[in-house]
Amino acid sequence: MKSNYQSDVNVLIKRRFEELDHLREMGIEPFAYSFDVDSDTETIKKNFKEGETFDIKIAGRIMALRRMGKASFAHIADAKGKIQIYLKKDDIGERYDAFKLMDIGDIIGVEGFVFKTKTGEISIHVQKLELLTKSLRPLPIVKETTDEQGNVILHDQFVDKELRYRQRYVDLIVNPQIRDVFINRSKIITSMRKFLDSQNYLEVETPVLQTLYGGAAARPFITHHNALDNDLFLRIADELYLKRLIVGGFNGVYEISKDFRNEGLDRTHNPEFTMMELYVPYKDYLWMMNFVEVMITSIASEVFQNLQFEYENNKINFAAPWKRISMVDEIQSKTGVNVLTAGIDEMKNAAKKLGVDVSQINSKGKLIDEIFSTAVQPELIQPTFVMDYPLELSPLAKKHRSKEGLVERFEVYVGGREICNAFSELNDPIDQRKRFEEQVKMREAGDEEAHQVDEDFLRALEYGMPPTAGLGVGIDRLVMVLTNQSSIRDVIFFPQMKPEVKS
Repeated sequence: MKSNYQSDVNVLIKRRFEELDHLREMGIEPFAYSFDVDSDTETIKKNFKEGETFDIKIAGRIMALRRMGKASFAHIADAKGKIQIYLKKDDIGERYDAFKLMDIGDIIGVEGFVFKTKTGEISIHVQKLELLTKSLRPLPIVKETTDEQGNVILHDQFVDKELRYRQRYVDLIVNPQIRDVFINRSKIITSMRKFLDSQNYLEVETPVLQTLYGGAAARPFITHHNALDNDLFLRIADELYLKRLIVGGFNGVYEISKDFRNEGLDRTHNPEFTMMELYVPYKDYLWMMNFVEVMITSIASEVFQNLQFEYENNKINFAAPWKRISMVDEIQSKTGVNVLTAGIDEMKNAAKKLGVDVSQINSKGKLIDEIFSTAVQPELIQPTFVMDYPLELSPLAKKHRSKEGLVERFEVYVGGREICNAFSELNDPIDQRKRFEEQVKMREAGDEEAHQVDEDFLRALEYGMPPTAGLGVGIDRLVMVLTNQSSIRDVIFFPQMKPEVKS
């Protein structure tokens, strides 16, 4: 049965459908079930020795074609790289006629022996050929030309950012260097997990669907459970459930998880993102600072064998010790305002001078956050611990043991980006209830990101939670810095996008 074509289909796609029909008429199934691969491009090139040949079976996608009558050359790509193949009609017979119906983008399997061409290129002399998958859409393959001055000019590059994010599968095919970012992302997570496991901390899972969200200042995504007939929230953080496990007696728990926040999109925010949260009993934020320093330097060393990185044209050095600064002191140094003693009006005036729109900000905590983000954060290029935050910013952190109006909290900034957040965790249920009640007042005043009162969490604290250090690491942002990517969308396979507009 012939394939059906839509009247508006692209002429190149139409031709591929025609080739599909012709292949089937020749008795060739264009979508195979399997192929017995015994090597890859990297291994072939590594093992090749001058004057020796060896047989291989390899599969890959055709990325370049050069047909010459009864002989042809092509380049195929697999997960490890590209290699040239050489095909002769005398060797593969009718399959050579079928090869004439194959295109760039098709996936093939070949058997043959490895040799080196007269031009010195390691290649595969094909003795058997199988079509594994017929590609029905043409790839945006980059073409090269050389001008009169000898400069190489690239044409038809797949560089449109939005299209690359929407069609990541095409991006990965035609821009194979993009794969390295995601391979390193996986290695970073694996290294982090190995480090935490080596400390005997237990990896756990907590609910994604929650009856009451908490653990961060954010708006949630809401869904509905039909059987129970009640609304549920996608978690914005794991914190309150992981602390419940510390109450239950675990000696350190962590979770690498997807969190969801109903917020805008920018270079450092995606509504769905990856966090690692860790809670360790009988420790405080000072201990956690040292722990973070060791953990991240360990990850960088293991994955990249280096502690020095380039990020957005800055040279970043992760070698310890990292700088430690006071948030309050740093704001006062930049603005002249002491946020602990300043009133709302003075804070608003300071924010206005920095260009912050304060028309929708009514809380001191929000003003502090905006002033810090504008005046201080962009200058924090080298790894820096920002310590001791005002109480208004941290409803879940323990009050500072010696500084009135502050809590024991730090964040790590690198390249002007926040990558870690940590507390000496608040374990006083009476104080925690007061903090929640203050958050309720903020919510009633219009702050949609303020915390709710979580009675079950308060009940857990009333049973007794030991002194605890807690940590959250933004995996996406850490990967951004270590792989020199300016946008969070470049380290997430399939970032959130506006709905595609059909023309």
